[in-house]
Amino acid sequence: MKKLAIISTIVLGLGFVSCDSHLDVNQNPNSPAESNMTPSIMMPAAEMNLAATYGNLMRIPAGYFTQHYAQAFGTSNYMGYSQFQMSAVRSSTAYSQMMRGALKNLETIRTLSKESEPGSYLAATVLRAFAFQALVDCYGEVPFSEAFDVSNPTPKYDDGASIYSALVAEINEALANVAPTDRVATNFLFKSNTAAPWIQFANAVKLKLLSRESGVASVDAEIGALIAENNFPTTDVAYTGIWKNESGQMNPYYSEEFATNFGSTQINVVANIALIGTMIQKDSEGTVLYEDPRLAAFFEPNGSGNYTGSISGTNFSTSDAYKSTYWCRPVASFDMPVYIMTVAETEFFISEYYARTGNAAEAEAHYAAAIEASFASAGVDGAEENIAFYPYDQSNYKKCIGIAKWLALSGVNNYESWCELRRLRYPAFGTVKGSDMYNLMDDTSYKPDLYQAGTLYTPIQVFGQVGDNKLLERYPYPESSTSTNSNAPSFSNSDYTKPVFWAN
Repeated sequence: MKKLAIISTIVLGLGFVSCDSHLDVNQNPNSPAESNMTPSIMMPAAEMNLAATYGNLMRIPAGYFTQHYAQAFGTSNYMGYSQFQMSAVRSSTAYSQMMRGALKNLETIRTLSKESEPGSYLAATVLRAFAFQALVDCYGEVPFSEAFDVSNPTPKYDDGASIYSALVAEINEALANVAPTDRVATNFLFKSNTAAPWIQFANAVKLKLLSRESGVASVDAEIGALIAENNFPTTDVAYTGIWKNESGQMNPYYSEEFATNFGSTQINVVANIALIGTMIQKDSEGTVLYEDPRLAAFFEPNGSGNYTGSISGTNFSTSDAYKSTYWCRPVASFDMPVYIMTVAETEFFISEYYARTGNAAEAEAHYAAAIEASFASAGVDGAEENIAFYPYDQSNYKKCIGIAKWLALSGVNNYESWCELRRLRYPAFGTVKGSDMYNLMDDTSYKPDLYQAGTLYTPIQVFGQVGDNKLLERYPYPESSTSTNSNAPSFSNSDYTKPVFWAN
């Protein structure tokens, strides 16, 4: 795996971060002395660890688990992901970098700013909530209440529901003590140095937390009150305009998968037939009925100028016909944003709330607004045609919202798509399997036309602990935590398909 690099404009001397090295500004010998730490010194390093973890280490596996991605010919780096597999060792990188590099530093910022910098305190609190939610959504349970107690080397793993409740309470407490004009520590996320955009972002993160648990907790009153305030971000929240075309300063996903700075020219990620076959709808004669304009914003055409999708569970290693250039690569650039939360996501959550509470008119309006926001993020026209092709359906709102969200997030945030796929259960599995569309020993057996639009399918040689017509529901607990923690829960083979608390 290529080395990742985390940047900071502050005098931290941060250097490279690889799969075996996790940045911790509190332990970095080039960092200022602990007594000289300030929120403005620490915030950029915490943010860049979060951006690298969430925007790359969590994005790539989720792209395979959602069947947005498939594995390219000739390489096998992510074949396990393509077969719905995650190991405790492989999951350790994201966990350690998020815990040690992002969350530990955010906790220190909260301590430093609580009494005197309410804007910085809110910023650190909402980023902490965002990061902890991402870990809970991966693992189900993680150290939380005892996570940063230096006197306790074996912190307990808190249950996900308790962590969610605590995160909402922390956001509420921070919001109650901040004014929009309060100043915020130097950061990369917002150009403004006031708390106003952070308040909007906090509301969006709170909406996501509450929406995730809406199926297992009575939170609709809280969601309704939050929506009534109508103070959410009006533009996508993303780390953008900060990346440079220099080693160590590129978008982390681009650096990992596309850059050649470290001498690697491997190609791994290509488009999946599930995504291509849904974004380009054809009739039984092969005539194109609808082509989603966002496809061109999310994926490049292949070497022949066509859009083709590969199949989960294989890299076509025995093929003479389906080489890497046969498949479509993601559109990517060194300065592409790391999306944290899009306007489309917020609108989909609002639509779902109204659908769940029986207000079909508002649900339909926000469903349309979500798709319009997705098209705006992609920089393409055609939202009206998409809405007409995929109309809102109150009687089956989870399906129409689920598929629309799966498409919208395919080019911007695969990790959140995996979360929502597990919660809404759409797209659902169809009747066709990967092995029906391709026989590993027979090139002539590739039959993409068998794919059923708007569905998932069982990968070829699917991971045995997941099995047919099932999703990987959670990561095994990270080896980097469990190997030294006697309080870590056990993880059995059946747990791979055990839903996290909000998906039960």
